[in-house]
Amino acid sequence: QVQLVESGGDLVQAGGSLRLSCAAAGSIASINDMGWYRQAPGKQREAVALVSNAGRTNYAESVKGRFTISRDNRKNTAYLQMNSLKPEDTAVYYCSARIRTVKGITGDYWGQGTQVTVSS
Repeated sequence: QVQLVESGGDLVQAGGSLRLSCAAAGSIASINDMGWYRQAPGKQREAVALVSNAGRTNYAESVKGRFTISRDNRKNTAYLQMNSLKPEDTAVYYCSARIRTVKGITGDYWGQGTQVTVSS
């Protein structure tokens, strides 16, 4: 059994910062890519930032220069540092990871989501 647990979502004023965390736990052999996605009301879920197990990163154009994704492989945890937040960043943020379990099965796992609300 594998679980991803996000934390760090909150209500913040425009221009503020938040740091999201995503901890993976369970019968994990290895973790490949980890990423953050978000879904605003009435919109489709979109990729925000991705980080490979080697540390390579990719960002959505809308967050480049403001958000930073990182990971601590010893802790099986990914982070999303969000600066200069805008009201349009308001969404439920989800963590995802491609994980190989100790049984040798690889799959994509998702967290339950954490709400980020940016007030103007």
